[in-house]
Amino acid sequence: MRVIKLDSNSDAKKLLNKIGSTQEGIKIMKEKFGCELFYIKDIKTPAANILKQDALSVGAELAVEKDTILCKSKTVNALLIVNPKQRRVLIKKEKFQPFGLKKLADILEGYSFSKRERVEIMGVINANDDSFYHKSRFKDKNAVEKILRMIEDGADIIDIGGVSSRPGSKPVTQEEELDRIKNIVDILYEREVYEKVTLSIDSYAPKPISYALERGFGIVNDITGLKDDKVCDLCASYGAKAVIMHMQNDPQIMQNNPTYDHVITDIDDFFSMRVEKAYKFGIKEIVLDVGIGFGKTVAHNLLLIKHLNHFLHFNLPLLIGASRKSLIDKIVPSQVNERFPGTLTLHLKAVEQGASIIRCHDVKEHFQALKVYEAIEDTLI
Repeated sequence: MRVIKLDSNSDAKKLLNKIGSTQEGIKIMKEKFGCELFYIKDIKTPAANILKQDALSVGAELAVEKDTILCKSKTVNALLIVNPKQRRVLIKKEKFQPFGLKKLADILEGYSFSKRERVEIMGVINANDDSFYHKSRFKDKNAVEKILRMIEDGADIIDIGGVSSRPGSKPVTQEEELDRIKNIVDILYEREVYEKVTLSIDSYAPKPISYALERGFGIVNDITGLKDDKVCDLCASYGAKAVIMHMQNDPQIMQNNPTYDHVITDIDDFFSMRVEKAYKFGIKEIVLDVGIGFGKTVAHNLLLIKHLNHFLHFNLPLLIGASRKSLIDKIVPSQVNERFPGTLTLHLKAVEQGASIIRCHDVKEHFQALKVYEAIEDTLI
C-alpha cells in the first residue's frame, strides 16, 4: 500500500469518477472536499456566539476575538472555516436564528456557484494615440491585420476602443471617438470578421456603441458600468452582452488617493445596483469586471485578484484586465514593455480565483500559458 498526498484544490468530481464512485456517491462526497473561508465583518456579538456553537455542531469552526463570549462590544469580526457540506447544513440552522443570522444564511447560500471551466481571451486594440501601451495602438488596416493575427493566436474576443482610459487621460467627443474607430469597424464588417470572433466595443458613449452594434459587434465593454441609460437601451435592443466595470471617479482623477470602506464590499454593492439596473433595462447577458487600476491602490488591486472568487456569488462571468498595468511597476520597478511576466502571474491567479475572461495585449503568450495551466488542472492521479 502506498499513499500519495494530493493537491487540496483537485477537482473532486473528476477524482471520484476516476476511482469509480457512483453518481449518487459523488454528489454526496464532493461536498466534503475543500475548506472555505468566510471573513464576516461586524457581526453582532450574540450572533457570533450562536454561530460558533452551530458551526462546531456541524464540524466546522468560527474563529472570533477572545472576549466575544463576554459580549463586551456590540459587534466583532469572525472567520468561518467550513467545507461545502457543512456550509449547507449550517445555512439551514441559521435561517431560524435571530440577530441577523437569517440574512447571513442567505448570503452564504449565494456562494454555491463554482467557477466556469473555460477561460476566454480578449485581445486589446486601441484606436488612439494615448493608450498607456504603445504596442496596442493601431489604425485602420493595421488594426485589422493585428486583429486577424490575434484570432490566429487564440483570441476569443477582440476589444476595440477609440478613447484612452489610462490615469489622467482626457475625454473626447463622441464624434471624435466614432471617427477613430469607424474605418476599423467598417472593414471588419465588410470582411464578416464577426463570424470568426466576438467583437467588443470598449466605450461608454452611445454614438460609437450604436455604430459598432449595427455592424456585428456583440459586446459593450463599459468602464462606467452602465451609468448611461442610453447605453443600457442599446445593449438591450441589440441583444448585446454588457461588461459592467467598476471605476471610482473618472480617469482624470481616479488615482488621486482612492479610498474605500472596504474595496471588496464596496464593489460588491456597486455590482448589485448595476446588475439590477441592467436586468430592468432588459439586458440578458452580463459580465463583471472589478476594474484593476481604475481608482485603486496597489493593495486594493491585489486584494481584488486574490479574493476574486468572492464575486462568483453573482453567478456571472468575471473579466480581469491587469495587462501590463502600473501596479506591476509599483511592486517591481519596470517599464511597460517589461511587465509581461507580472501580467501573466496576475492573470493566472485571477483564473484560479474564478476569472473566465482575460483581457490582454499578448494573446499568443496567454493562449499558451492558459493551455498549460488547464493541462495541469486536468491532471488527476
